[in-house]
Amino acid sequence: MSASSTPADARDENGHLIRELHGVTLASIVEYLHGHYGWPGLDQRLRMNCFAVNPSVKSALAFLRRTAWARTKVEELYIQTRTAEVQGKPTE
Repeated sequence: MSASSTPADARDENGHLIRELHGVTLASIVEYLHGHYGWPGLDQRLRMNCFAVNPSVKSALAFLRRTAWARTKVEELYIQTRTAEVQGKPTE
């Protein structure tokens, strides 16, 4: 990445801007974040019952699809995490 690029300009391996979520499904976002942080890590970062009480991808998707504010928070965490990954920065 060039020195003039900003984190918001981070691109995935296909050249798409990560922040645009081009071709990324909600299911793949949840699966990626679960693989990266685990359910306890997601609950710690986002404080949502779908990650704390009997968590599963299916139950998280059901909640996120009907709760816009929660979906936005999950998408923002995904963008931050993927951007850090692409830029080679460690995530918490």
